[in-house]
Amino acid sequence: MTVGFIGLGNMGRNMALRLLDRGVELIVSDIDEQAAKEVIAAGASWAADAAELAAACDLVLSSLPGPPQVEQVAVGGRGIIEGIRPGALYVDLSTSSPTLIRRIDERLAAVGARAIDAPVSGGSSQSRAGALTVMVGGEDELFSRAAPVLSHLARQLLHVGPLGAGSIAKLVNNAVGLSTLSLLSEVFALAAKAGIDHRTLLKVLREGAYGQGAFLSFMLPEVAFPMRYDPPGFALALGRKDLGLATQLGRELNVPMPMVNLVEQAAVELVNRGHADKDTTIIFSLEELRAGVSLHDEDAQEFTL
Repeated sequence: MTVGFIGLGNMGRNMALRLLDRGVELIVSDIDEQAAKEVIAAGASWAADAAELAAACDLVLSSLPGPPQVEQVAVGGRGIIEGIRPGALYVDLSTSSPTLIRRIDERLAAVGARAIDAPVSGGSSQSRAGALTVMVGGEDELFSRAAPVLSHLARQLLHVGPLGAGSIAKLVNNAVGLSTLSLLSEVFALAAKAGIDHRTLLKVLREGAYGQGAFLSFMLPEVAFPMRYDPPGFALALGRKDLGLATQLGRELNVPMPMVNLVEQAAVELVNRGHADKDTTIIFSLEELRAGVSLHDEDAQEFTL
């Protein structure tokens, strides 16, 4: 199998080098030929543009900054669509739009090719070491075709659903991380202004339930998803009280805490709905109601918010 790789920034270059390490026959392209020097020196061939590259490859990978670049490379002038072979497969590793990859797949299908999305999570060093988490969206047969190459890049190769699901998973993953950073900045600012050193607070958080991973390893799978809110592990009334004390301290010290205040208001709403004696993870049922989705298992306990 001849593999093409488009986009040789920090992540793309390291992924291309990793594939060369694993013996993959690789053709590369980038808008800046200088970015390809190291990869070409390691054994890759050069293509002047995406169309030329696609014409020579069975599998085409791209790692690009975002949707505008993905669209241009895939279906723009001298893009993949102008050269791709019938039966070939395009795999986008970028953090991009699920709507866009579905539209690209429709365009490629019209010329006999297909597309899947496979965004990656991990830094530059993980990309060089083949230790990324790769989240793939696409049909089973297409995933199976791409898996032997993608596995060279992955610590975890996860087929998360149909086309677009990989992009959705990556966007959710990043939203959690970035929102958590914002929330942490609020509580660290509160602690610092109240007299606790930031390094000391870091030690405290590492040793508590949050730092030990209890939310993802226990509270979600064992309490929220099966809706085991009663008896509570930590009652909502206590959580609402603690949030109120934190935001009160923030007001006393003039510390902006927009995210914590929003969470407190959700807790107040749930208390007013009569659920003060339920587990704090009941906030998942409130979000189910707001969003009109199911966040619980099929065999979950009966519960009406």
